[in-house]
Amino acid sequence: MTPYASKPGELREPELFLDINTTPLIDVMLVLLIMLIVTIPIHTHAVKLGTSASAASPQAARRIVTVEIDFDGVVLWDGEPLRDRRALDLRLVLAAAQPTQPEIRVRAHRLASYEQVIAVLAAAQRRGLARIGIVSD
Repeated sequence: MTPYASKPGELREPELFLDINTTPLIDVMLVLLIMLIVTIPIHTHAVKLGTSASAASPQAARRIVTVEIDFDGVVLWDGEPLRDRRALDLRLVLAAAQPTQPEIRVRAHRLASYEQVIAVLAAAQRRGLARIGIVSD
């Protein structure tokens, strides 16, 4: 009995595999893709700005105000304790009205509540201060 016989005494032709082998095609495409990626020049999206001494002076003259939030909710403006939120709002309004707004740096004690920190940040933003940051240790 031959390997191609289905019944004893009957012979049949082997079936042909008619699918295209795509492995070499994929290999060539991957090599071409890698070559394309390697040869493409890298574009940097940078804007070149001319700096001068007059442009650097407002940055140097900018005042920095540190607003600290203690663990019990007391707010300090540059080390001076504020009696309530209205005093903080008044200081923020005065800072926003200056021609060169100061940079507000909020430093919270690690035990201060999240709500107190967010309330100070939101109040500074509502008053129109543009440079607000959070300082951590």
